[in-house]
Amino acid sequence: MPGPVPEPSTGEGGAGERGPAAGPVLTLGGRQIGGERLGRAFRLWALERHPAQEAPKGDWRVWLLMGGRGSGKTRAGAEWVHDIARRTARLRIALVAETLGDAREVMIDGVSGICRIARAERPEFEASRRRLVWPNGTIAQIFSSEDPESLRGPQFHLAWCDELGKWRHAQETWDMLQFGLRLGEHPRALVTTTPRAIPLLRALAADRATALERIRTADNARNLSAGFIDALTERYGGTRLGRQELDGELITDREDALWSRERLEAVRQRFAAAQSGPLSRIVVAVDPPAAASARSCCGIVVAGLDAAGRAVVLADRSVIGASPAGWAGAVVQAFRRFDADRVVAEVNQGGDMVAAMLRSIDADLPVTTVRATRGKFLRAEPVAALYEQGRVLHAGAFPELEDQMCDFGPDGLSSGRSPDRLDALVWALTALVLDRRGEPRVRGI
Repeated sequence: MPGPVPEPSTGEGGAGERGPAAGPVLTLGGRQIGGERLGRAFRLWALERHPAQEAPKGDWRVWLLMGGRGSGKTRAGAEWVHDIARRTARLRIALVAETLGDAREVMIDGVSGICRIARAERPEFEASRRRLVWPNGTIAQIFSSEDPESLRGPQFHLAWCDELGKWRHAQETWDMLQFGLRLGEHPRALVTTTPRAIPLLRALAADRATALERIRTADNARNLSAGFIDALTERYGGTRLGRQELDGELITDREDALWSRERLEAVRQRFAAAQSGPLSRIVVAVDPPAAASARSCCGIVVAGLDAAGRAVVLADRSVIGASPAGWAGAVVQAFRRFDADRVVAEVNQGGDMVAAMLRSIDADLPVTTVRATRGKFLRAEPVAALYEQGRVLHAGAFPELEDQMCDFGPDGLSSGRSPDRLDALVWALTALVLDRRGEPRVRGI
């Protein structure tokens, strides 16, 4: 059995120093090269890394590294795992991502993945067994949050959990992992994620056994495309979305929002415990964008009605940057995938073009058009009341949709953008529950 898991080495950077300014100075031809330039030249992680990317000192069980998009979270995780794995034989490590595809494409083979950053003792990936194997016998197995039960049985010295904020079964997966972290003297887990105010992430951040670090997108500016940070800061700087996605800040729910994370977590748990049986009616609701652009989002939400008269949100199939033909195709695909009964389409932005575009994909598609005559908040309030009454369940986690729900107040979203996914949800649940006939009180096609 391997002994205690060692701390990651500091490389050739000076002990006790942190950040790119630390480390030796090399004299070549009378010129001194040190710090950042020397680190890049020799790819010394100890010289390149940001202080937040260095494993914390002291006695901790969970290292929670929350960061903005492109801030270097994945690189920190890959370096931490590889450094320990190559220096300690026969370790067992868990690599957990939202999906198995994410584990392979991001944590292992990605630009900052383990196999890309390994400079010595590079591990081999055995695809058939879903594991990385180092020359010294250390093994890292990949797991998905879609299957928490797969963590029942294996045991580990270490774990790296990536993007926990958007895991499908976050609490269940985390719980199963904890039972498996039982090898060695100090089992530890690193969590790298863009923050989302889900209950699990908030609990980890508040736990005294957690070493919490935060890193901003701007902290990794030298490794990002020119103009990227300026463009995003200009658009999202100072907004709740920008503070979360760029600054790595854990944003709590708005006090005036119609929904809360706790309530949405509860409706998922109730669905898991309920025996809903077959759904009597399924609709696909669509909220088309005002104009087609790379950033425009077409809200597409699928929901059904169970035998007890409760609405069940089945899927968020919204698409970003799609042409009219693209989002219409996505609607038809969702309609067929869930064997739906009807499409409910808002026509405020596109008029008759919306129905015509849908019919161009499927001439027999049953479409009912709806036109908003009241503001978004007034339309959303009755739907929020259904959640309070326990009349709505969620069949899974829908991160982008739930972000909009928990950030939607009387003045809309904090970012000022259109709540496209939420609009589609409102139309779907209105059609299923609020209208007595099970159809929106609007003209049909």
